Amino acid sequence: MIKLNDKLIIGVDHGYGNIKTANHIFKAGIAGYDHEPLFTGDMLVYGGRYYVIGEGHKEFVPQKQSDADYYLLTLAGIAMELKSEGLTEADVIIAAGLPLTWTSGQKAAFAAYLTRNAEVSFTFRKVDYHIRILRAKIYPQGYAAVAEYAPSMKGVNVIADIGNGTMNTLFIIDGRPQIGRMFTEKFGTYQCTLAIREAYMREYGAELDEATIEGFLITGTASIPKDGLKLIRTVAEEYVGGIFRRLREHGYDASTIDLIVTGGGGCLVKNFYRTKPGRVRFIDDIRAAAKGYEYLAGLQLKAERGV
Repeated sequence: MIKLNDKLIIGVDHGYGNIKTANHIFKAGIAGYDHEPLFTGDMLVYGGRYYVIGEGHKEFVPQKQSDADYYLLTLAGIAMELKSEGLTEADVIIAAGLPLTWTSGQKAAFAAYLTRNAEVSFTFRKVDYHIRILRAKIYPQGYAAVAEYAPSMKGVNVIADIGNGTMNTLFIIDGRPQIGRMFTEKFGTYQCTLAIREAYMREYGAELDEATIEGFLITGTASIPKDGLKLIRTVAEEYVGGIFRRLREHGYDASTIDLIVTGGGGCLVKNFYRTKPGRVRFIDDIRAAAKGYEYLAGLQLKAERGV
């Protein structure tokens, strides 16, 4: 978080697989109950209901404000950040993002969604919180991860932000983002997960657990038979090949353009690209976008001379 006078800017990266803040990361799943559930370690209590954070898998939705899930997950993320500072009450400015080509059309609605309640009281992990949400600032995904040093970039650079639900591509030329050359596609890592699950079921008549697939994508290996491992590696390599096909379709040339890969999908490029990437740099900090949202919000609010 960033302290601005007596207010706190808290960045939240609302992924389809994970929620990230500047200091924390947790699964984007959420399950609601009318009565207190058996396991309460990551329980959020809000509006008379009980929510277990990290349970289940958040389904891809093109408009994140279409249900209450991301609002509740935001409250959990804010609580984690406040806990790190020993706080239970604060005036908060939320800094968040949307996929590149969705930002201009959806940012007003998403900001209104995140600020739906000016004051919020809730309990998370058995600690009571009371926050005042002053406003929400919305920025483009992908760019946020490099925002702090983007103005100093020379030549032609391509940002590939590979998330769980979407892949965002942005060209930056001599430090200037190219509005006409940014793309959002439903080609996130979950598409790879689904392809692996389907291929394994088709070949062996058995279903791989999602946790096994996720571990394989991160590490490049899994505790399954060698033939099965070979099969799912082939599927992952085909997915990564699809990433580079899409980049080339948008104008990427590995011999003349620097590629910066960010987002959780970066590990797939590292583990499964069949040929060694040329001019490629990886942003390994999975929380880079959340930190970038805070940085951009800080700059904007200081320029406005107050909140």
